[in-house]
Amino acid sequence: MDVNAVREYLLALQSRIIGSLEALEGQPFLTDAWAREPGGKLEGDGLSRLLEDGRFLERGGCNFSHVKGLAMPPSATQHRPELAGAPFEAMGVSLVMHPRNPYVPTVHMNVRMFAALPAGREPVVWFGGGMDLTPYYGFEEDAQHFHRANHEALAPFGDDMYPRFKTWCDDYFFLKHRNEPRGIGGIFFDDFSELGFERSFAMMQAVGDAFTAAYVPIAERRMNMAYGERERDFQAYRRGRYVEFNLVFDRGTLFGLQSGGRTESILMSMPPIVKWRYAWAPEPGTPEARLYSDFLRPRDWLNWAAA
Repeated sequence: MDVNAVREYLLALQSRIIGSLEALEGQPFLTDAWAREPGGKLEGDGLSRLLEDGRFLERGGCNFSHVKGLAMPPSATQHRPELAGAPFEAMGVSLVMHPRNPYVPTVHMNVRMFAALPAGREPVVWFGGGMDLTPYYGFEEDAQHFHRANHEALAPFGDDMYPRFKTWCDDYFFLKHRNEPRGIGGIFFDDFSELGFERSFAMMQAVGDAFTAAYVPIAERRMNMAYGERERDFQAYRRGRYVEFNLVFDRGTLFGLQSGGRTESILMSMPPIVKWRYAWAPEPGTPEARLYSDFLRPRDWLNWAAA
């Protein structure tokens, strides 16, 4: 495995993504480089890029991290028990953007490489990643655009990849205790190595490279739409679902916390303003209700056609 090639790609990807978002925002992201001293439970370095209270982004962050640990945490070995306790090396880029305007969806993207290093055996390497969209007020054309970008990224790697990873995304980003999806999905894959190192790495790159084209046009279409207190209130309520998923189900969050990762970077995905209500539901026939009836359910967005 060529660890340096993966690291160089991920750092360049982070830089490109931040550049495209800074162009939308009109101001630079904060840069926070960090490193852990060798010899501890977890060592390595990273680069966090963050913007808060901006014109476009109320809060947005994009992290690069490259860490090595003495023993894999439970969240990383639940599907590979034979690797429990093995040293590991992991690196990735992860981002969550929470726009200020309720008509612009929240977006998440992550690409990563993981290597287990069991004693006396060859390294076991796999890739993971994907991206998903969480609207507050849905637009079918936005959902289709996002899914088409994901389909195009995966097409060179097999006709089965997009439908397979879309279904995986729909199943993964699902709040079981609420019995509802987090958003309109996208793609998700993990523990992936079936194409061999080079081809699997290339697929991960294709997903990372697709992010800007998948999201920025949607943001540009919606970021200047007029909104009021009603829309902001509903946005804050729906953000609560985002927090619930990240803290209860998200494998990346659990891995970071269980492995002794940098808490400030791990929880950078949390939105700045959130609300919860007891036993609340939107009034039937409202735009808020339409999010539930038309968007928070698995759909074939790729083949949606305007009436």
